[in-house]
Amino acid sequence: MKKSSPFYQPISPEHVQQIDQKGRRILDEIGISISDSTFRERLEDAGAQVDHDNGRVRFGGDCLDRLLSRAPSQFILFSRDGRNDIHLGEGHVYFGNGGRVFRILDMRTGGYRYTMMRDIANTAILVDHLDYIQFYIIACQAHDLERDSYHLNDFYRAFYHTTKHVMGGCDDTDGANQMWELACLIADGEENLRERPFISAITNVISPLTIDTNTLQIIEFCTSKGIPITCAPAPIAGATAPATLAGTLSQLHAESLAGVAVTQAITPGAKILYGAVPSAMDLRTMEYTMGTVEMAMMNAAAVQLAKLYDLPIYASAGLTESKRPDIQAGSEKLFSNLTVAMAGADYIHLAAGMLDSGNSISYEQYVIDNEIIGMIHRILSGIEVNEDTLGFDVIEQVGPGGNYVLEDHTVDHMMDEFFYPNLSVRSNFDVWEEKGRPDMLSRAHEMVDKTLNHGREGRLDPRLISMIKDTFPAIIKI
Repeated sequence: MKKSSPFYQPISPEHVQQIDQKGRRILDEIGISISDSTFRERLEDAGAQVDHDNGRVRFGGDCLDRLLSRAPSQFILFSRDGRNDIHLGEGHVYFGNGGRVFRILDMRTGGYRYTMMRDIANTAILVDHLDYIQFYIIACQAHDLERDSYHLNDFYRAFYHTTKHVMGGCDDTDGANQMWELACLIADGEENLRERPFISAITNVISPLTIDTNTLQIIEFCTSKGIPITCAPAPIAGATAPATLAGTLSQLHAESLAGVAVTQAITPGAKILYGAVPSAMDLRTMEYTMGTVEMAMMNAAAVQLAKLYDLPIYASAGLTESKRPDIQAGSEKLFSNLTVAMAGADYIHLAAGMLDSGNSISYEQYVIDNEIIGMIHRILSGIEVNEDTLGFDVIEQVGPGGNYVLEDHTVDHMMDEFFYPNLSVRSNFDVWEEKGRPDMLSRAHEMVDKTLNHGREGRLDPRLISMIKDTFPAIIKI
């Protein structure tokens, strides 16, 4: 994959510095609320200023810089087959889906239903077969699973159906342990998994300015096992953060840096992404919105803030308020994904499959978003300029009034110069009518059926599957 230079910076370097200074001031003067006294004591030992009476932990400049300096600026989120490794911090942009929704739009019935374990399997199959969605996040809540075996089963279905990197949130350390034990067996040992982690975990700062005990325990467990994490705050402008974008970014920055600092105090050198999921309210109606242009702008700005500290960023884009794959969904998703990608975000989640402010998914939307992301990658790759691509020799050979269609130069470059969509309609009107007037949605539905019908073969060796089922009897069939 080619590297991508940032094309879009929503805030000037001077304003980046101002927001950074305000974020640092928040950490120094206001602090983060941490109710767990044991973790507060550990942070105090690491140099933070702790008020045990009110549970506030404050990070002065020297302490903050020392802790942040421990975080790696580059690391790899591995795929199992080595073909889709994610090289963070090297100037590449990667897109993935989003996770843990409760509903799915079923295009066969035209209505919504609750998500089931088969939807985890199906979304993993889709991501495995879609070229431009480069990592898989556990996509939805399986309503047919018991809580005590939820993470064991959802990660198993993910591993079974894709070799791409798998990320997911864990409800507690029991769930994180299920994920880790299963991954260790697949990796043939803890050390192999530590060396090439093909899983990572999502944890969250709670806006405003709070990290709860459960989150801290999951951070400690995962980082002690070498599992990369993000600690991603999700401030809502006008609700859990100031109504101004700059104010929300100042708070987000403080929360994100706190997540990195706390992680490095717990496990020095732990692999962590600067997390960013800022969004906004429609303050006229008090509706929560994730498909706004302001969300895209804030996530692009968060890239600038993360890069001040050479931290890879887990950013957010590709959301829409639309309830169906329609014109609104296409426009909101395109602007959002393109904006954050052009800012140079390392790792963009929520970018595929999401509808309804991140509350629902659609199989067809996965396929449509894959095509949108493919076009964005083409934009990011830029225009290749060299003696061959400048084409003087072929221009001279064809001459005035000639035709380039059958020239060797055309054949040599026809596949690497252009993005060829699978869903867009490019035929003339008469041919389009003869084919039954297909559109992107109908073609996406056909592609979903084809992919799911031919993608059932698992990505795990049958002998390994047998070992897994013997070791983990709580894994259920679908």
